[in-house]
Amino acid sequence: EGNEPGDSVKITYSELLQKVCQFANVLRSQGVKKGDRVSIYLPMILELVVAMLACARIGAVHSIVFAGFSADSLCERILDCGCSLLIT
Repeated sequence: EGNEPGDSVKITYSELLQKVCQFANVLRSQGVKKGDRVSIYLPMILELVVAMLACARIGAVHSIVFAGFSADSLCERILDCGCSLLIT
């Protein structure tokens, strides 16, 4: 379920696995590997879950930054964790 009432998506485990594997391949193509740190700056949407699971699948550490934070707050969090990629 999303932030707004009535916002919802239904997905099967098979569809989720396909999306996660596909996004994990995108992360690998961007040079992300096991142990790398990735920041995720997304609202409560399906792609947030896909990005989290894709990071876990390849062994990357993910840090979720709430989409309501300002650009300065996001910058501080990126610098603090030393992330190599930002997903937004």
